[in-house]
Amino acid sequence: MPHTAGAADLLRFAAATTEAHGVPPADARLLADTLVTAELWGHPSHGMLRLPWYLGRLASGATTAVAAHGVVSDNGAVLVVDGCDGLGQVLTDRAVTWGVERARRHGISAVAVRNSGHFGTAAYFTRKAAEQGCVAFLATNASPAMAPWGGREKRIGTNPWSIAAPGGRYGTVVMDIANTAVARGKIYHAKERGEPIPDGWAADTDGVPTTDPRRAIEGLILPMAGHKGYAISFMFDVLAGVLTGSAFGSAVVGPYQPTGRSGVGHLLICVDIRSMADPAEFERRMEALIEETKSTPTAPRTAEIFVPGEPEIRTAERLRTEGITLVDDTWASLARIAEATAVPLPTPITPQELPA
Repeated sequence: MPHTAGAADLLRFAAATTEAHGVPPADARLLADTLVTAELWGHPSHGMLRLPWYLGRLASGATTAVAAHGVVSDNGAVLVVDGCDGLGQVLTDRAVTWGVERARRHGISAVAVRNSGHFGTAAYFTRKAAEQGCVAFLATNASPAMAPWGGREKRIGTNPWSIAAPGGRYGTVVMDIANTAVARGKIYHAKERGEPIPDGWAADTDGVPTTDPRRAIEGLILPMAGHKGYAISFMFDVLAGVLTGSAFGSAVVGPYQPTGRSGVGHLLICVDIRSMADPAEFERRMEALIEETKSTPTAPRTAEIFVPGEPEIRTAERLRTEGITLVDDTWASLARIAEATAVPLPTPITPQELPA
């Protein structure tokens, strides 16, 4: 049966087991926080089910436990760094720090990271930049998941991207999407639940549409919006892979593979709002846009209009009280990690402990 645990307890467990693999405490906590935050946002595809993947790559040496970086070039507003196979979350968090600081100095900044790893949820990082007064764009590439339009062999990654901006009294407005019909992690999550996936998500190795998540993982994830999703994903590989000097196309290795250099590239662009507009006026304009959008008459069976990023915040408020529920396969994976690292498993919350 599924197990429910508190966010703080899951954070403790993920941080301690990551630290047991040689990752410094602050970096281990950062990785753990990205996973638990994804769970709180209602995206278990990027949550605790990925912890065994990251730890497996640390154990094999494919990911370096102590993230280092080397400066490839520094042109003030534009910085290129080599991530030296470190944790993608740690390197991207540093990129946000560099990007915001340089945007404040130059009005706009671009930070390119090569030879990094999967960083989890892109919105985690663009939100940080937005909270510091920037509009932020973040693109990354990923291991092959979709076929080029008209093809039947995967060559192009999901190559997700995120844009975030301050929304005044509404908080941060943020979008975070993959260019496939669905993020690959959602198919892994369906496999762990033992449930079929919807039509239109994936095809098998022969290019035949499938609702079997196992066949989908071996086969192809379909692009969003047909040929448009393929084209966007291709161009984001140009930005995150080719331009940054990192791996691209079929040379990128995914986080679910325990060995092999990842070669993931990231490109973060930050625009300091003060360089283009009065921040207070920007917030007023954002609030007006949000209010106009949310006041749209709703379609049948729709209770409320949401703006990008709003459902995740609502879900997090609820799950911080109710706890985070993990499916059996994910919990079993955590149990194996607990046994290997001697870190106690999170304590399950019983139904009697949940608020009325």
